[in-house]
Amino acid sequence: MTRSTETATALYDIPGPVARKRHLLYGIVSTLLIVALFGWLLYLLFDTGQFTAQKWNPFTYKGIQELLLRGLGNTLKAFAYAAVLSLALGAVLAVGRLSVHRPVRWTATLLVEFFRAMPVLVMIFFIFVALQVQPLPALVAGLTLYNGSVLAEVFRTGIHSVDRGQREAAYALGMRKTQVTAFVLAPQAVRAMLPTIISQLVVALKDTSLGYLITYEEFLHAGKLIASNLDYDLPFIPVVMVISPLYIGMCMLLSWFATWVARRQRRNPKTEATAVSSAEPGTLLPRVQ
Repeated sequence: MTRSTETATALYDIPGPVARKRHLLYGIVSTLLIVALFGWLLYLLFDTGQFTAQKWNPFTYKGIQELLLRGLGNTLKAFAYAAVLSLALGAVLAVGRLSVHRPVRWTATLLVEFFRAMPVLVMIFFIFVALQVQPLPALVAGLTLYNGSVLAEVFRTGIHSVDRGQREAAYALGMRKTQVTAFVLAPQAVRAMLPTIISQLVVALKDTSLGYLITYEEFLHAGKLIASNLDYDLPFIPVVMVISPLYIGMCMLLSWFATWVARRQRRNPKTEATAVSSAEPGTLLPRVQ
């Protein structure tokens, strides 16, 4: 048995013929159910006339296209601000939680636990209404506080996952704690936690849709504005059919990037154990000089 097979079967047994047939049956039944559900949804859409030219002609107007593009641009702008600030806040809070000074560590811990427990929508509404902040800064601030506190725990876990021997070796070379964290532990932690970091950024991208609740003109707000001005039945369905694939595509792109990073890390020769071939009978070992 090869090493890859041993690793793959370390946590579970290889399924036998009966189990493979059962899994195949489950897969076929699940596929048929999904196809049936998809076909039923298509039937409902055709039955209610959602694909008629009357309901799709408005999307050919230049004004509606510009409104959608402006909403998409505002969504990406809010996400870019929130992503950069969340990473910065997460790094600061992670350093605070790793501090040897008890007041700093307790303060950082309190902030992380508070913002992680607080719903994002509540924070956005509080900043927008109570503090009277403009929609874009209120949305970015709410997303930053929540995602930054989550990323702080990701960074802290990543730093703790680095082999303790590297920390001790750095201290033996005379490096200070700040230098050890910045130049030895942090780069390895970020590289190991990068898929998790990107997955959290996917959450931030999806949560930008909460901006329409505080009148921020993002992508969902643009779709709602278009649907409210259409004069036929069920105007939201064509709008959702236009907006949803773009949201899903952006999230899938980030998720694919996280998967690619994780796969690249697994293929990295620095993270794989070096295989040692066993010596054949009669083989002379090299002499150590």
